[in-house]
Amino acid sequence: MSPKVAMIDVLTEEFRRRWQEDLRGLPAEVTFVEDSSEQSLAAAVSGAVVLITRNRPVDRSVLALAGSALRAVVKLGRWPLGVDCEACAARGIQVETIPLSDCITVAEHAMALLLACARDLIRAHRGVVQGDYRKYGLSPQRTTERSFAFKWLPVEPTEVYGKTLGIVGYGEIGREVSQRARAFGMKVLYHDVCPLPRDWEQRFGVEFRRLEELLRQADFVSLHVPHTPQTEKLIGEQELKLMKSTAYLINTCRGGVVDEEALVEALSRGDIAGAGLDVFVKEPLPHDHPLTKLENVILTCHIGGGSGSGRQATAAAVRAALARWL
Repeated sequence: MSPKVAMIDVLTEEFRRRWQEDLRGLPAEVTFVEDSSEQSLAAAVSGAVVLITRNRPVDRSVLALAGSALRAVVKLGRWPLGVDCEACAARGIQVETIPLSDCITVAEHAMALLLACARDLIRAHRGVVQGDYRKYGLSPQRTTERSFAFKWLPVEPTEVYGKTLGIVGYGEIGREVSQRARAFGMKVLYHDVCPLPRDWEQRFGVEFRRLEELLRQADFVSLHVPHTPQTEKLIGEQELKLMKSTAYLINTCRGGVVDEEALVEALSRGDIAGAGLDVFVKEPLPHDHPLTKLENVILTCHIGGGSGSGRQATAAAVRAALARWL
């Protein structure tokens, strides 16, 4: 009889199919949880040698349902958040974490947009390429150690060190963003429907805020929530009015989370300083969309997910982990 591996998140049919493809050929029986019921969970994990989870907590009750055959818990993510590591250790069950490549690439792109907004990179690049120095009566001169034209175009860069980043949605991507922001010396606030336990907040170096508080306090706001009926136009006219006039909005999750008409108005009036957007309500973004006419916005073509190889990298890491336990 083949050893049993249980994927314990409740998956859509599409994600179930993907995992079946990714784990095909393993010397194991791979089971999936059909729904959120206790009965479905018990049937999937009973007798499993390895449990795989991304979001579903693994506590003592889940370990008990699995039984004595369980040898390892594989957490899809960089941190074992939601896994009772003490209970696992007491039973000799190993906990292994696997960073999600697709989450890392989105986090990197969010930081790239944040930095590009802060440093006014697009206007600086365009001004250099177009020779805008001529508008200001300047002419190219050879530079020396002591003779150079500092900031010879009227761009307005700012530093991110010491600034406050507000992360809306503190899942795996939000956590990856916060680690990078803290490396730049930023203070990080977060909002999520399920706040972290205090010890995990201290571990990540973040502080919880209600959404309204976060929007008022942050110098940069980065969105990392799923697009659901509850998050449709989560950031609208009223939310944008709460933000500082010097603040920037970064969106790498889904376009529908932001009210685009309200955002265009806020950017046009200078209610906020700017925005970095990788996602839109309509994709590709129509060429004549009002966002394309604004100077204080940076637009990219939904490339936050990187090369698309994240799924393959994660699947390879999971297969390698399972090979150690089967």
